[in-house]
Amino acid sequence: MEAIVRADGRQLRLTEGQEFEVGRLGNASGDSVDYEVLMLLDGENITVGSPLVDGARLTARVTQHGKAPKIRFMKYKNKVRYRRTLGHRQSVTRLVVESITKG
Repeated sequence: MEAIVRADGRQLRLTEGQEFEVGRLGNASGDSVDYEVLMLLDGENITVGSPLVDGARLTARVTQHGKAPKIRFMKYKNKVRYRRTLGHRQSVTRLVVESITKG
């Protein structure tokens, strides 16, 4: 069974046992997090919510907190010798899907 959920402002297609990353959550490692399901895919059966599927939940467990790869970008202005290199490294939380329930 697969589910499409809204997490961290994105829509993710997830299956049981799959790992995924979202922006940093305040939960401790080992805690459970529930997500509301937008769409369920169970073989040939597809259930689409409007906007959510009634009673359907996706439960995920926090495995670790970390940081995403560094993104580098540069500012540049022509003819004035202005160059500046900047970077950003986002804090992320890695989760693993424990269960998907129809409700």
